[in-house]
Amino acid sequence: MQVDIAIVGAGPVGLCFARALAGTGLKVALFDRQAHAAIAQPAFDGREIALTHASRHILEHLGLWARFDPAEISELRDARILDGERTDGLTITARDGRSAQLGWLVPNQRIRQAAFDVVADAADITVHGDAAVRDVVQRVDGVTLALEDGRRIDARLLVAADSRFSAVRRLLGIGARTRDFGMRMLVCRVAHTRSHHHAAWEWFDQGQTLALLPLNGQRASVVLTLPPQQMVEVEALDDAAFAADMQRRFRDRLGTMTTIGTRHVYPLVGVYADRFCAPRAALIGDAAVGMHPVTAHGFNLGLQGADRLAQAIREAHAAGRDIAGAGLLERWARGHRAASWPLYTATGLVASLYTDDRAPARLLRGVTLRIAQRIGPFRRLIAAHLTQAPTR
Repeated sequence: MQVDIAIVGAGPVGLCFARALAGTGLKVALFDRQAHAAIAQPAFDGREIALTHASRHILEHLGLWARFDPAEISELRDARILDGERTDGLTITARDGRSAQLGWLVPNQRIRQAAFDVVADAADITVHGDAAVRDVVQRVDGVTLALEDGRRIDARLLVAADSRFSAVRRLLGIGARTRDFGMRMLVCRVAHTRSHHHAAWEWFDQGQTLALLPLNGQRASVVLTLPPQQMVEVEALDDAAFAADMQRRFRDRLGTMTTIGTRHVYPLVGVYADRFCAPRAALIGDAAVGMHPVTAHGFNLGLQGADRLAQAIREAHAAGRDIAGAGLLERWARGHRAASWPLYTATGLVASLYTDDRAPARLLRGVTLRIAQRIGPFRRLIAAHLTQAPTR
C-alpha cells in the first residue's frame, strides 16, 4: 500500500488530524490495533473532556461540533479549587474569563464517534483496524511500516498518535520522560440532589483527590484519585455502596448521590517525548505529551498541536513543497514544545504540591489559594488560560 501520510493511532487526535487534511488531494490512511468496529462505534469510557473556546473553534471547523447531541454538551461556568477541610478555596468564574462559560464538557466517546464519522465521509481517508505496527524503516524519501499481519505500507510522512505508551515512538528511537504518579484515577457518573451550578471542583483532600465535572441536570462525573490498594477496595463496592462512599467523601455537599454509570479506572502516568519529530515522522497527541489530568488540558493541547501540524502540511502541499521536509517538521516541533513544556511542567508541580500531605505543603497551598482568591488580575490570568477564548 502506498499513501502520502500514514497515521498510527485512530483515537480522537489522530482522527481529527486526518480530517484536517481532507480535500487536499493527499492520500491519508489511519492504522490502529483495535478492531475496526471498535473504532467505528467506540464504547463509553467514563471520561468527560473539558473543551476550551479554541478547541471548540477547531472542532466546529472540522465538522465535529455539529454532530454532538446538544443534550450531551454541558457548560463549564466556574471552577473551584479546594484544599483539605477548608471551604474557602480559589474560585475562577466565567466572568473572570470575560465569557459566558469557561468551556464545555463533552463525553470522550462522543468526540471519538464524531471524529470517526467525519473521517468516514472523506473519500481520501481510510481507516484500518486490526493493524498493529511491528517495525518502522525510515528512508530518505519516506517511511515503510511493517504490520504484524505481514502488510507493508509506504508513506511520505508517518505520524504517531498511538497513546502515551506509543510503540511507534519507541520504533523511531525517540525516548520520553515518563512520570508514574503511583496513583489510580476512577471516573463515574452520579446523580445528586443539590445543584452544582455548572461549577467544576478540584478538591485536594488528605489522602485523596476529588474532582467533580458538572453535567446537565442534577448529574456529574466524579473523579477519585487514590493509591492503588485503596482503589481496589473502592472498585469492589456495589453501586449503592459506591454512591454512599462518594457522598461521604464529598462531605454531603451535593446531597444524596446515586450511581448512574459504569466505573472506569486508569493509571496516572505523565509522558513527555524527548523529540516531537524524526526524519519523515512526527508525534502528536499523547504520543508527544501525555498530561496529568489535573489541568484538564490534555486533549486540548493534543488537538491544537495536531491542527497546527495539519495547517503546515496543507500550506506546504499547496505550494508544492515537501510535506515531510525536515524544516517543516522541526519548526512545528519547536512551536509545539514552546506551547506544551511550560504547561506540562506546571501541571507536574501542581500535582506534586497538592497531593503532598506533609504539613509544610498543606500550609503552602492553603496560603497560595487564599492569596490567589484576593488578586483579581491573577484569577483573570488563570481564566484566560482555562478558556483560551479570543480577545475582544
